Amino acid sequence: MRSSSNTIRTNRAVTTLATLLAGALALTACSSNDDKDGTESHSTTATGSGLSLPKLDGTSLEVAAVWTGQEQKNFKQVLAEFEKRTGAKVTFVPAQDPIINFLGSKIAGGQPPDVALLPQPGAIKQAVQKKWAKPLGAEAQAELAKNYSQGWQDIGKVDGKQYGVYYKAANKSLIWYNAKAFENAGAKEPKTWPELLTAAQAVYDSGVTPFSVGGADGWTLTDWFENVYLSQAGPEKYDQLAQHKIKWTDPSVKAALTTLAQVWGKKNYVAGGADGALQTEFPASVTQTFTGGDQPKAAMVYEGDFAQVNIGETKAKVGTDAKVFPFPAVGSTAPVVSGGDAAVILKDSKGAQALATFLASPEAATIQAKLGGYLSPNKNVPVSAYPNTVQQTIAKALIASGDDFRFDMSDQAPQAFGGTPGKGEWKDLQDFLKNPKDVAGTQAKLEKDAAAAYGSGS
Repeated sequence: MRSSSNTIRTNRAVTTLATLLAGALALTACSSNDDKDGTESHSTTATGSGLSLPKLDGTSLEVAAVWTGQEQKNFKQVLAEFEKRTGAKVTFVPAQDPIINFLGSKIAGGQPPDVALLPQPGAIKQAVQKKWAKPLGAEAQAELAKNYSQGWQDIGKVDGKQYGVYYKAANKSLIWYNAKAFENAGAKEPKTWPELLTAAQAVYDSGVTPFSVGGADGWTLTDWFENVYLSQAGPEKYDQLAQHKIKWTDPSVKAALTTLAQVWGKKNYVAGGADGALQTEFPASVTQTFTGGDQPKAAMVYEGDFAQVNIGETKAKVGTDAKVFPFPAVGSTAPVVSGGDAAVILKDSKGAQALATFLASPEAATIQAKLGGYLSPNKNVPVSAYPNTVQQTIAKALIASGDDFRFDMSDQAPQAFGGTPGKGEWKDLQDFLKNPKDVAGTQAKLEKDAAAAYGSGS
């Protein structure tokens, strides 16, 4: 869901992002904060909040999210602080994609979690339509108004009512690269799509595969498409396609797929070829880019700021071994695509409302910010909380851009089209990765699946 007031001005965001990221993303990561435990942040009170939470001794809450690994571990530290402040007991419930289906089975069994972190505005809308989601109370709304730009508040609304707290954001317009592989190839950070292809060729000529693609996870492919499409077709077309006001058979989609094929369809440009990429899940697509010494499986991997969590599982240091540049401009302007996860209340209670209020506070976000691999849309989280220069720069760019971004297109779609493994856009783009010559056939499949999903609202 995207409200009309959030049809926003991409050009200024790009200028802001480019200004803030230029040069800074190539800086060495600050090591002074890297080895902090992060638990110290539990005693940190972010400036200007003064958050008051009720005592909830004897209250038990369940929170569901699709997060795994280190991301889940870090979020549990945030929940531990809530427990410490309120006396409540909070259990994390691991969910699966599509989370709407997972929640549906829980609700059918009479055991819905109290709060769920939903990764798509489309999922929030569906939860409201199914009468699962409960509106946020006055305290949570007040905390949101204090800490979030209007655009981030609006994305969590359905029919004018506030249901979602966007606890986590993502800058999905970044390409991470192996600094040694670029140095050995004499490659430079590209600012345009032709320059990206030039850098890829230089890397290839040096004996390293240019790109790692996590094709086993269809969402990585939709993110690739969205960055190309936003930059090439422009923000107005992007909004129209996101709302299915134009068809996927539109010439603008043909242009974007044809451009994508310049990478996906180039022989030996993708690690493992199409078959290998389709068996590579996102975490492995990142780690294989930063392991193997002078011979990594690939030199570049596209994805958001959260890739730092996976880079952290290797010996590579962000800012020195692992560097990053903004997704290059395909058209006249580089893209700025954002994503995020919103806390939504499914069982209305004093405890659930208090947790939503806490997640809207700078205190909660500061805890996870210090642990790395996380970005908050909360404008009152101190930039200094982020553990390295790269992350601080990305955070600064997000806050400085205000409402000037475009939200992930597939996340705005009904989950049957934009958020279900093995179905819809995810599956259609996986098929396209396998056969990038079939542009027209891919467009036809995308339009058929979109029409069915948007028509049913599922």
